[in-house]
Amino acid sequence: MSAPPPAYQSAVPAAGIRVPTSTTSSFPQGQLGPAPFNDLDGSPVYVCSALLESGERGVHPGKAVRGQCMISYGGAEVAHVGRYDILPITEAMEWVPTSRGQIPKGRRPVEGGFEETGAHLFHALVHIDGVHVPAKTGEHLGGANAPWGGAEVVHTENYEILCWR
Repeated sequence: MSAPPPAYQSAVPAAGIRVPTSTTSSFPQGQLGPAPFNDLDGSPVYVCSALLESGERGVHPGKAVRGQCMISYGGAEVAHVGRYDILPITEAMEWVPTSRGQIPKGRRPVEGGFEETGAHLFHALVHIDGVHVPAKTGEHLGGANAPWGGAEVVHTENYEILCWR
């Protein structure tokens, strides 16, 4: 797939074009194409974001696996219930190495959400047990927080942030 033409790029929102879904509807596999990642058991894993309506409100990036949107929040891996959006990863995006919540100089991250306070959250990718795990990052977090094994796993070094090319 080649990069979209310039006119299309300017029409793409800063958060990318999302595929809406819900835990109460069929997974939109036909609209997504192949999964960018796989879980330990080989299950396809996608990048997603979900609106949190209890506790701290906001939109938090996470991972979609086995028809569920999993978010790292409050020290735990939380299964989101309700609507969430999947972000198809396109050739207009790339994973860029970073650490300590920094946005790489001269790069524009793909917006993934926000905290209740308004602080921006971006899509991150951490590596755990040989698996690529979609996560969230933000300058205020000082690293990347990933939903994994029932916990919120924090990486302060050597993770990636999703940026526009």
